[in-house]
Amino acid sequence: MTTTVRGPAVRGFTARRSAMAVVWRITKLTLRAQLEYRTEFLMMIVIGAVWQISVIVFATVLLTQFSGMGGWEAADVLLIAAMRMMAHGLFVLFFGRVQYLTQRVQEGLIDVCLLRPMSVYRQVQLNHFPVNAIGDLIVAAGLFAGAIARSSVEWTPGRIAFLISGVLGGMLVEAALFTALSSAALHFPAASYWSSWLEELMGTFGNYPLNILPGAVSGALTYILPLAFIAYFPAGVLTGNGSALGVPVWVAACAPLFGLAGFIASRLLWNRSLRHYTGVNG
Repeated sequence: MTTTVRGPAVRGFTARRSAMAVVWRITKLTLRAQLEYRTEFLMMIVIGAVWQISVIVFATVLLTQFSGMGGWEAADVLLIAAMRMMAHGLFVLFFGRVQYLTQRVQEGLIDVCLLRPMSVYRQVQLNHFPVNAIGDLIVAAGLFAGAIARSSVEWTPGRIAFLISGVLGGMLVEAALFTALSSAALHFPAASYWSSWLEELMGTFGNYPLNILPGAVSGALTYILPLAFIAYFPAGVLTGNGSALGVPVWVAACAPLFGLAGFIASRLLWNRSLRHYTGVNG
């Protein structure tokens, strides 16, 4: 009789595959549960799309009334908005439930998560299926397709790869920012106000070239709150507007890596904050 001894790498891969199978099963169950109420399901999709109507209005006005903005052509500005919207839609789909963490802390639901044999962060994300993300992504996909069609960029395989990595990096930057705020929410429930403020700030300034803003404001949105790394920097590299970004082109080109590093750092901060979490009653 032969006994097969599995190494750490094999056991780790098996464990990860099992974990992903559980995630997929829970996701299907939450989606199926929401599909039981078809009208509400469709309404949530519509709400997600209508919530982004301001971006469509912005794009329409930009293309019909302006030839450009801050030295950027109108089509290049549209690419900023499209990348920001696509990154945001993916964030809502994969990470958006972290925004509701403050409420879950106040209701004592995080304490229950600590008793289950699954990452608390993952449990928060699997709490429900974000139906509104479908509406967000429908609007984002339409805007994205329009921006690419109008762009004068020659879409080589390298630029397409950077475009995709730029969108994914933008998603991770947004996830990193809200994960960092959720870490604070474990100890300061009033952090929900910071989350609302951050979401409004990103929706207000994320669709524009930041070089149209005063230097102090654009600097703050680059070095303090790294909004520039979500779409502004990647779009600048793709469209040849690197000289207007306010940073060396190689820094802007590293925006996707910054997103990945930022998300990893935010998860480490989350884990540390969770270890010091003392419960809803302090």
